[in-house]
Amino acid sequence: MLLDTASLYFRAFFGVPDTMKAADGTPTNAIRGLLDFIARLAENHKPTHLVACWDDNWRPSWRVALIPSYKAQRVEFVTPKGEQIEDVPDRLEVQVPYIRACLEAIGITVVGAPDHEADDVIGTLSHQATMPVDVVTGDRDLFQLIDDSRGIRVVYTAARGVGRAEVYDEKALLAKYEVPAQRYADFATLRGDASDGLPGVKGIGEKTAASLVTAYGDLDAIRAAAADPTTPMAPGVKKKILADSDYLDVAPKVVAVAKDAPVGTYDATLPRTIKDPERWLDLVELLELGSSAQRVMAALDLGPKA
Repeated sequence: MLLDTASLYFRAFFGVPDTMKAADGTPTNAIRGLLDFIARLAENHKPTHLVACWDDNWRPSWRVALIPSYKAQRVEFVTPKGEQIEDVPDRLEVQVPYIRACLEAIGITVVGAPDHEADDVIGTLSHQATMPVDVVTGDRDLFQLIDDSRGIRVVYTAARGVGRAEVYDEKALLAKYEVPAQRYADFATLRGDASDGLPGVKGIGEKTAASLVTAYGDLDAIRAAAADPTTPMAPGVKKKILADSDYLDVAPKVVAVAKDAPVGTYDATLPRTIKDPERWLDLVELLELGSSAQRVMAALDLGPKA
């Protein structure tokens, strides 16, 4: 099981009451919410291996170089050293280091990669996996990883939450978007995504993008058909595709999830005991994690062994 960690802790922050805080006033709703999510996922899906995939860089330079608008609306400010700081609520930002500390103390493997997003870590670990994989995310970009032949599914949390997450395999994805998983990235490139600063082809919406993929296949074939006066593609659609050729030259690399991110070595096996019990106890007491700590320990079977 590969967790899109930021997707989950953002969801926890906005979904769990912000009245949750430690005695010193430190907010804990995202921390407790994420631990509860992990407990629920472990209870529902029984993973044998678990990785919390991390955004070492939420806006990689190589994506921005290709499409400068990529996630530009989320930049709060740029430091004198050129580091781009994401606009994250202060009450969440203070919790993120504690989230990572809790995961590491428990023994849940945290994996990031320099100048790559968690999506790329997930893509790389999925590509390397020798067992079935469940990707837990609220980001539909990761639908491109679905592969029935390798048992790669997406546990999608955006629509109904973690407790009632929708599980997408190839059949479910085709029913939802009318495109096969192996063509989802082409479809997403055409459609664009305003939340990520990806404009898509101007005038091409979701239904038209799906119909083009169905009729012609991959993006290269769609562009070739648009340039061919003998194809039955509607003239207006041809014009739109040809007009946005500069975008289509670079967007596929931005939309595609990397499968070769430098993730280093890692052991994804779920811990059998708390990795750092002293640190974990300190965090539980400091942050007053209470029932959330108890639940994740029970779900992962990390309590005292007879």
